[in-house]
Amino acid sequence: MPWEAWITGTIILAMVAALMAGRWSADAVIVGAGLLLMLVGQATDAHILTPAEFAGGFASPAVITVAMLYVVAVGMKETGAMAAIAARLIGSPRSAIAAQARLILPVTGLSAFINNTPIVAMFLPVLDTIARRTGVPAARLFMPLSFASVLGGVCTLIGTSTNVVVAGLLAKAAIPDPDREGQTLAFGMFTIAAVGLPVALAGVAYMLAFGRLLLPVRERPTEQARRAQARQYLCAVRVEANSPLVGRTVEQGGLRHLRGLYLSRIDREPEPVLAVDPEETVILPGDILVFVGDLDSVVELQQFRGLSPVSDETGGACDAKYRPSMRLIEAVVSGRSALVGQTIRESQIRTRYGAVVLAVHRQGHRLAGKIGDIRLRPGDTLLLEAPPGFVRRHRESADFHLAYEREEPAAPRHDRAWIAVLIMAALVVLISVDWVDPMVGAMCAAAAMVATRCCTGAQARAGVQWNILIAIGAAFGLGQAMENTGLAVAVAGFFTDLAAPAGPHVLLAVIYLLTLVFTMAMSNNAAAVLMFPIAVALAQASDLSPMPFAIAITVAASCEFSSPIGYQTHLMVMGPGGYKWLDFTRFGLPLTLLAAGITIGITPVVFPF
Repeated sequence: MPWEAWITGTIILAMVAALMAGRWSADAVIVGAGLLLMLVGQATDAHILTPAEFAGGFASPAVITVAMLYVVAVGMKETGAMAAIAARLIGSPRSAIAAQARLILPVTGLSAFINNTPIVAMFLPVLDTIARRTGVPAARLFMPLSFASVLGGVCTLIGTSTNVVVAGLLAKAAIPDPDREGQTLAFGMFTIAAVGLPVALAGVAYMLAFGRLLLPVRERPTEQARRAQARQYLCAVRVEANSPLVGRTVEQGGLRHLRGLYLSRIDREPEPVLAVDPEETVILPGDILVFVGDLDSVVELQQFRGLSPVSDETGGACDAKYRPSMRLIEAVVSGRSALVGQTIRESQIRTRYGAVVLAVHRQGHRLAGKIGDIRLRPGDTLLLEAPPGFVRRHRESADFHLAYEREEPAAPRHDRAWIAVLIMAALVVLISVDWVDPMVGAMCAAAAMVATRCCTGAQARAGVQWNILIAIGAAFGLGQAMENTGLAVAVAGFFTDLAAPAGPHVLLAVIYLLTLVFTMAMSNNAAAVLMFPIAVALAQASDLSPMPFAIAITVAASCEFSSPIGYQTHLMVMGPGGYKWLDFTRFGLPLTLLAAGITIGITPVVFPF
């Protein structure tokens, strides 16, 4: 093995150690490893990794596809479509295991027919909301989301890009099929299901059985800070006539177990409901629901379809047509404000500023009554719904000494939810029937989301997780370095030479485990491309069928759960879930070994040597 391969192996091992330490972000560590490889190559004039090859990873169709899928997910989020789908699938579970079951089962089924990357991208923004509503730690949901999407993906040809890659390699190799005269070995739509389905079922059972024991329960720093600084707001929303909540009880409408939010009463003619029974009280059109809760929960309440904030001056609801273009503002009433001493109704904030008071917080006091009747004091914090630019225009106002504009719009574009769903469905169909390349399809869907105003250009750019894209792109460069220096071929050749005399079952196990190792150091697709020709050559030299080896490579390249770099969806959930490397190892390593054992055991039975 040349010295370049030793240097490359040493740097990659150091990278893995740094990632396991968890002190630095994954994108910085992986890019740093690539930089070292380029520097060593230039200093020694050796072909280890050129700048063009490293940059080529960022131009990979996989990276561009993931970026576009983030934009598609933004469109699904901003229209409320994803929240509605997730609400139907997940509901309001009352325990961690119930939340995991309602998440894992549908995601596993969906990802068998929809590429797992867009599924994870769509669910990411929703899981935060579900975690807050149910009180289930977010860390117990994000990793199962990624794992379930991978497990479902190994059940069909179109479940993951890796399956398609190996199927293409098998077709290109044109290996005669001994069972079908004149035919070559090939993957059909459900060929891999004979192995993938048992792996998926066992994986789902494992996650449900051991999730609460092995998944971390820590909260992310931002979540800890949010709860520590939580302030209690009083807010009111009106139930619209076309609201899906009409005719349902508080319990059925999902308003009973809202995290950090309490339904204190319902203002209803002719008599208000002061003692709300969640299981008996039915929601009626025109009801004004009065809540007390922390700011994030109040903001989340504004996203519900069919609920409108109550105008502080007229008692009527705000025009829903304009709400998606409005912004949420936190403003503190100053001591010299002319508003002090007036009720919110008397202050005419809507007339003066074009803003509606959604909620009010007063330090040390639990407010009651109607929002319009609250008499303002210095230091009161108001949550306002106002046109963009409110903070800039009123920065020097004597009425407010502090104003902060939140990033999210006041309400989703509910009227465009059906458009977003149609765009997503079209993307799934086009990719599933192989009418368009996945990258082209994702780009068309992202463009359609912006063109149809399901999201704005600014929202699309803000929704892209650039750190994840950097990590994925840089990982392609490391895989190229392993190929350039011969490290990958040397390692694979060494172990397979040792295993070949031990028989086909041992050889199959070694091929599977080597694919796992390369998946950790490279991308899953790159690992499959690297191992396929090696496995085929060994099978043919030993007079064995290449089919079981192709199946093993396909499953192994996807079912690496013990590290965040084992699959791109793992990287996608690592930041939002607040995970460290060892969290994946603790929960994912047993699942990785379980999938390996099932695959190595079943494959020779279904696909004989």
